Amino acid sequence: MCWFYQNGTNCIKEVKTLFKNINLLAIALPSLRISPLLLIRIAAIALLYTAALSFNVVYIQSIGSGIGVFSGLFHVTLISQSIEIFFKILDALILMPWSLTNSVNLCLEHLCSTEELAGLLLSSLVPVKPDEGKPSRRLTDIEKSQFILPDELNQILVGLILGDVCAEKQIVNVRFKFKQGIVHKDYLLHLFELFSSYCPNVPKINNPKAHKLTGKFYSGIWFNTYSLPCFNDLYNLFYPAGVKIIPFQIAGLLTPCGLAYWICDDGCFCKSTRRVILATNCFSFDEVNLLSGVLTNKFNLKCSVNKSQNGYVIKISSKSLFDLQELLKPHMPRMMQFKIGL
Repeated sequence: MCWFYQNGTNCIKEVKTLFKNINLLAIALPSLRISPLLLIRIAAIALLYTAALSFNVVYIQSIGSGIGVFSGLFHVTLISQSIEIFFKILDALILMPWSLTNSVNLCLEHLCSTEELAGLLLSSLVPVKPDEGKPSRRLTDIEKSQFILPDELNQILVGLILGDVCAEKQIVNVRFKFKQGIVHKDYLLHLFELFSSYCPNVPKINNPKAHKLTGKFYSGIWFNTYSLPCFNDLYNLFYPAGVKIIPFQIAGLLTPCGLAYWICDDGCFCKSTRRVILATNCFSFDEVNLLSGVLTNKFNLKCSVNKSQNGYVIKISSKSLFDLQELLKPHMPRMMQFKIGL
């Protein structure tokens, strides 16, 4: 009776210890950067140890209380041996699928570029509507006329039109197309959050063919708005003949909010000179001078117009960097504030 009580108590302690270790392992694994190959080896060792214990169970009667120095390693009760075998197998089954999955991911990281992986995983990051996958419903003229563009979104669109957003005339009304490289997916998802009420579908990934010169894949993410009459006024200002221009009343249209999103789209920060550069290559010399004058006269920024390989760019002096940061920080999305040195 004493023997049974003593060995039963040891079994209970052992079970508690194993449960504690498994619990700690389950908590720690997701956050630890452990080599998957190492985990596979650990699982293999656990299975080998299980095989040794199984051998001990089969010959438990002949081994008795253990042989020599191994008496502390192999326990002698059938119950304790069976419990330990069960948990060793469980350990191996926990480790091996997790490590094999991570091995596959590790291989994918070597085979695919960062941009490709981001494109593959983006579907889990984009908000999903209940009717996604179904053809978007066409709006009636009455429904389209009910859309109103708030002043804040109007200001943002002014900056985005100066940048990369594309306006397209669809027979009567206008729609906007937003597109960014996959590296700026967070910024585009921010834009989608702002304009989601005006959009028929969630953002989509395009996976073009390899670039002819570099051989790399430059995946992008994009979404369109509906064609709506509330966009027509901006289109008529910036596309009077179907080609983008800078309207002469740009000084009254461009606000700090619009400037923030213009820099998000077409700006870059030069760390060595501490200057912000606006890529205005698609505009004429007179239009670039007009924009530079607005930045100087309206926002008190020291600017210069410089010749580039395929046009003209605006450089905002480092002397105005602090003023620019103070002006735009309340309006610029956090993930793009690096473009003004923040």
